[in-house]
Amino acid sequence: MPLIETEEAARRLARAIASDLSLYNEEKIVRGIESDTLFEEISEEIEEGRALYKSRVSPDLYQRNYYDRAVVDILVRSKGHLKSKLW
Repeated sequence: MPLIETEEAARRLARAIASDLSLYNEEKIVRGIESDTLFEEISEEIEEGRALYKSRVSPDLYQRNYYDRAVVDILVRSKGHLKSKLW
């Protein structure tokens, strides 16, 4: 499979991976946000997603942090309604 070479496709992939993380780890995410341990709760899953993302995009696009931004947007911002020390 060829590497992704466009920003739009790289962003889409990053958001798809982060969405899957959210979908399949909802309980861990909620627990992590409520106890301010989100990144400890799902560190393995985030790193697995990062490895997948890195394997699919060009090195130049990987360096632009689209994956990290997608993780924050989808796993953190979308849970703004939860009670947390974070906000």
